[in-house]
Amino acid sequence: MTPEPFAQLAHEIRAEAWELALAVVEEGLHEDTIPPLARLARMGQLGDMPTFISELAEQLRQPTPERFRRGSPLAALVRDHAREREALGFAPRDIVTEVLVLRRVLWRFVLDRSGGLDATDVLQLEQRLHDMIDSLVTECVVAYFDRATSELSHRARHDPLTDLLNHTAFTHELELELDRAKRYGSGVTLVFFDFDDFKEINDTYGHQAGDRALSRVAQLLRGQLRQSDLAGRMGGDEFSALLVESDPQTGEALLDRLESRLGELVETGELAVPLSLSAGVARYPEDGESAQALFAVADARLYEAKRTSAA
Repeated sequence: MTPEPFAQLAHEIRAEAWELALAVVEEGLHEDTIPPLARLARMGQLGDMPTFISELAEQLRQPTPERFRRGSPLAALVRDHAREREALGFAPRDIVTEVLVLRRVLWRFVLDRSGGLDATDVLQLEQRLHDMIDSLVTECVVAYFDRATSELSHRARHDPLTDLLNHTAFTHELELELDRAKRYGSGVTLVFFDFDDFKEINDTYGHQAGDRALSRVAQLLRGQLRQSDLAGRMGGDEFSALLVESDPQTGEALLDRLESRLGELVETGELAVPLSLSAGVARYPEDGESAQALFAVADARLYEAKRTSAA
């Protein structure tokens, strides 16, 4: 095919981009081919389809591998479209089906205008269209697996109730920070605390009330930390905070703020259960050089605090 028919066909596709996108929607709605489309208003049904069609028209005219290369504007647009569809309740199958419906609609459009073309030209057009749609499907699938992998990684590292780092992840981050502190000669503070008589709180107010209190405390703890610091739920009602590049007073200052805010929340009724905490603070390098050593010191000081308050 000469460049002129390629260019003319691409021009016609771009000019009809909205109508072609509407045809994709109508075919997707037909016999519930793409069920989630029926729940959306018209603009939501269209999504980025008109933009895809305009970009595909240019690719049909002049194939350019860079247009679909990872990180390209079109590849990013396709991935964003796939993520938005998933957020709207589209299953991966629905997202891929939408792209395959687009292929059928575009191919019918091309065939309707191929009367003056020989068989070789038509085959070339078909191959280009298939290559483009294959690239779109690939980007959609990659977007899904990127999101799924990221979500699984987050779940593996975070406590499901509070969304703080879990015991394993927090301990790993503490070891990494201790390695950095050894290289640069900085101080690290570990704050380890739990709540006094928390079992009685669960028994009196119920486990749901206890879980709500733990979640609210986790939010409070995050709000008291710098961006560089870390917080973790070690299990049950035990929490830890990692304070990087900190001085000897930092840990106690954090605990003072936490206790003050807890008192305010209980007084205002935002926390429906009374909470008081006991804590232990350990510092690198004074109290130990490993995560295990610092936790042992902090744990001993926590229980000493409990004994003192009970006396």
